[in-house]
Amino acid sequence: MDEKRGTGGSDRADAGGETENGPSESLEARRLRLNADLLARRTVEPGEGGSREARQGYALAVKLSSEFIAGVIVGALLGYVFDRFLGTSPWGLIVFLILGFCAGVLNILRSTGAVAPSPVGRSQAGQRGNDDGK
Repeated sequence: MDEKRGTGGSDRADAGGETENGPSESLEARRLRLNADLLARRTVEPGEGGSREARQGYALAVKLSSEFIAGVIVGALLGYVFDRFLGTSPWGLIVFLILGFCAGVLNILRSTGAVAPSPVGRSQAGQRGNDDGK
């Protein structure tokens, strides 16, 4: 095991004829260089992690804004089509635009986890809960 540790210094031509203080000085210089390199890499890595976090934040912002805008646009289009076919000029657009806004806000809340998505059989689960309690 000692042979493996000593091979780093024995490859150098100037290490053969020096005293015991000579190789230890070169070892100390290499240690200082290694510490400086490690410190430089550590300062670079958090910057890369910060840019990764920024990209994830940007992706989340795009996702949430697109969910909201999609809800508003779908509501406006449905309101326009409703008004066009039934002739109720501004009222269908106004009502469906408000419904699209509410749907967009609900989509954002579901995406962020503030509101849990409703289960499919919610009314059946409520009935079962009443049966179990009696």
